[in-house]
Amino acid sequence: MSAKKILILAGDFVEDYEIMVPFQALLMVGHTVHAVCPGKQKGDTVRTAVHDFEGDQTYSEKPGHNFTLNASFDDIRAEAYDALLIPGGRAPEYIRLNPRVIEIVRHFASANKPIAAVCHGLQLLAAAGALQDKSCTGYPAVGPDVKAAGGNWMEIPLDQAHVDGRLVTAPAWPAHPEWLRKFLQILGTRIEP
Repeated sequence: MSAKKILILAGDFVEDYEIMVPFQALLMVGHTVHAVCPGKQKGDTVRTAVHDFEGDQTYSEKPGHNFTLNASFDDIRAEAYDALLIPGGRAPEYIRLNPRVIEIVRHFASANKPIAAVCHGLQLLAAAGALQDKSCTGYPAVGPDVKAAGGNWMEIPLDQAHVDGRLVTAPAWPAHPEWLRKFLQILGTRIEP
């Protein structure tokens, strides 16, 4: 396996599982992973939120962990990375207001590099104009954003993932096994027994 360099774009109140699980899993299989947040440096933390599905009209939210960033946002160059991962939670709705975040997302989309987005992470892709004619999925409340951005919204079970070219999307963290498996396939990652 050729190790890849993967960038994760995060912010305060990123969904806990949606940053912690992919960060650890991608490191575990040998990739280099840098998690960054606008306005924060390597060693700073972002607060996470745990979103759960408990039968209400929308998800519930509880305090999560503090996640330590391992790279500084101002130091990264998108060109140096092979792939992008965008977790959900509340972070995407406000980090999409940062012009450099949009520029970074556009780099990955225009260069046709692998992108994995889950839940509300699609808000970044929609804001960057990266969903035109792409079929994708995410948390159902993000469907109108996807459609307004020219994307083709896919209704799939909460524990499944969808692939369109080099874009891998999923509704929420229950899809991690499928979402990460499909992302690893696109990255060319082989896990030896």
